[in-house]
Amino acid sequence: MKIVKNNSDSIAHIVHVIDRLAIGGMENGVVNLINTMPRDRFRHSIVCIKQATDFRNRIRRDDVEIFELDKDEGKDPAIYLRFWKLLRRLRPEIVHTRNIGTLDLAPVAALAGVPIRVHGEHGWEASDLKGSSSRYRKLRRLCDPFIKSYIAVSRDIALWLREDIGISPLKIRQIYNGVDSARFVAADTAVRLPFPDDVKPFVFGFVGRMDPVKGLDTLIDAFASLVEREPGPGKPVRLVMVGDGPERERCQAALGERGLADFAWLPGRSEDIPGVLRALDAFVLPSLNEGISNTILEAMATSLPIIATAVGGNPELIEDGVHGLLVPSADADAMARAMKKCIDDPEFAKGLGEAARQRVESRFSLDAMAAQYSDIYQYLQGPGQSGQKLRAA
Repeated sequence: MKIVKNNSDSIAHIVHVIDRLAIGGMENGVVNLINTMPRDRFRHSIVCIKQATDFRNRIRRDDVEIFELDKDEGKDPAIYLRFWKLLRRLRPEIVHTRNIGTLDLAPVAALAGVPIRVHGEHGWEASDLKGSSSRYRKLRRLCDPFIKSYIAVSRDIALWLREDIGISPLKIRQIYNGVDSARFVAADTAVRLPFPDDVKPFVFGFVGRMDPVKGLDTLIDAFASLVEREPGPGKPVRLVMVGDGPERERCQAALGERGLADFAWLPGRSEDIPGVLRALDAFVLPSLNEGISNTILEAMATSLPIIATAVGGNPELIEDGVHGLLVPSADADAMARAMKKCIDDPEFAKGLGEAARQRVESRFSLDAMAAQYSDIYQYLQGPGQSGQKLRAA
């Protein structure tokens, strides 16, 4: 077990348990939360079931400890003992597990004497799009007695916990992700795209982990249809897909097979996501399901019109025709029509982007997110810790 140490002292010690500290929406949310919460009330550690990458450098605090349990592939029963020993040494007030991959560590935290166990549900995987796996449902119900409170990032997930899993509504709180609206903002500085200088295309873009749950085939089909519809003097279009993951090579090959290699750019991961978003004319998210998409929020903050599938928490972020356009999941024709509407009516697209930015500023700030987490953590610690009475989701 590798340890990265920084020394600090604070009121409540929170241990955040995640699979890996790497690029990802949930991981980005954890880092944003740690960076934003008040130093004089909370101290943080991160426990990675596997490893921490250089994504750790996004943590701006110098008092955060990062632990790597180095879980073997497949089953690794020894991880439970390693985690128990670590918690007995750290003695945190709160352990916050996230998603199904860390849920079975909540009972270990209880056995280690951690008084408050919180579990967060952030989204879905392609292998269990609707959270309907009987194996995972059984695991969630078995672990429920060891969890004091659940945090769902969307109303859709909160409803699923209540209705499908059978979690008491008194244990569920719903908190939206926040976005750094100072970092993600429309500006002249942008990543330079590798398209010919004499071409002034309308650029659609996707940013995120290239995973099957993102439904990237739908975006490729819609883009191909758009290119075919405008073979001559029509407005040229280009596609940018930024991110890494198991689907990247396949998407690159699919674009090449359709003769679109020169019309698209798939650079892999980027360290300058704000610059990438500023280079786009519209943001597209073709997901098969979503919790609350951080990249949608980042694109909204950048004043981009959004085209997204009407799944999961997406409709909670975007009102169709006001902040963006919502289309059915896995419907390439509907997505292509929405994309063409943005090309054909640039004033309409601009208005969507401006409304999206206003919505982020009013409802999805980092400070609002951090304040809600702070209130829940303090409320769970007992009387006198929080002045705000919390309501169930």
